[in-house]
Amino acid sequence: MMFGYIWQYFYSSFLRFWLKWLLRHLTGKCELQRVCAGYEAGALRTTRVEFSLKFSKNKVLRDAVNVKEDDVKGCVAQIMREKNVVEQKDPVFKVNLQQCLVQISGYNTLFALVEDLRKEVFDSDNKEHEKMLLKLWDLLIPSVKLESRITKQWGNIGFQGDDPKTDFRGMGVLGLVNLVFFSENYTDAARQVLSHANHPKLGYSYAIVGINLTEMAYSLLRSGALKTHFYNTVSGKPHMHHFHQLYCYLAYEFDRFWMEEAPESIMEFNHYREKFHEKVKGYLVEPDVALVLNVDPNN
Repeated sequence: MMFGYIWQYFYSSFLRFWLKWLLRHLTGKCELQRVCAGYEAGALRTTRVEFSLKFSKNKVLRDAVNVKEDDVKGCVAQIMREKNVVEQKDPVFKVNLQQCLVQISGYNTLFALVEDLRKEVFDSDNKEHEKMLLKLWDLLIPSVKLESRITKQWGNIGFQGDDPKTDFRGMGVLGLVNLVFFSENYTDAARQVLSHANHPKLGYSYAIVGINLTEMAYSLLRSGALKTHFYNTVSGKPHMHHFHQLYCYLAYEFDRFWMEEAPESIMEFNHYREKFHEKVKGYLVEPDVALVLNVDPNN
């Protein structure tokens, strides 16, 4: 472990600088030009551009990692001036770098939006919140009517108590929005997962596990682990629905994982949750990863 830190420090502080200097003189191109020309659009290119910017000794380049979407074009022009890149000699560099910066800034913006939704507390006096909650019931069990707003029936879709609002404390409205998005856009798949959750032996709390998977998706986004997925699947700026789609993948794949593993008891949930988490993180280190739910969405 210590050797790894020493090597990383040596590489970032000394070796990388001289390697870049040598390649610049051999090729006549800066590191960003070589990356943009040497990789196809996607995670390999964008993550390497991001790395190059983050560890640059040039403040203009370092600041580009946090550029806002509206400032991307100006930032690209400034980088080209700093690195003495002539557009006529390398016409694709500007386009490729701009795409990378749009993805990088878009990821940062997406996290901010997700964070805001997570911090939004579920409020039973908020008509929109209540509407979403009742919609979740109607999507999952349309043939059964709720006896009242506060009822033990909520347990049928995996809430812990008579009033679901208490279960949204950890992930706020984000947890509810994810559940509704999955149920609305992949209704058949969501109902199938709910039927598995109600299995007499392998069952689990559908809604509670769903909120737990929201926390997993959120933590992966916050850590930056989802960059490879989004850089590969979204050519421009990722939006909230892309995050919701990622959640749908987790919800569906966790259910399949759970049924295949066949735990002895729900008491083993934390163990299998972490096992699934590690499996997903393993996928995300692959440069060509794309966590896409391969079931037909509802029309």
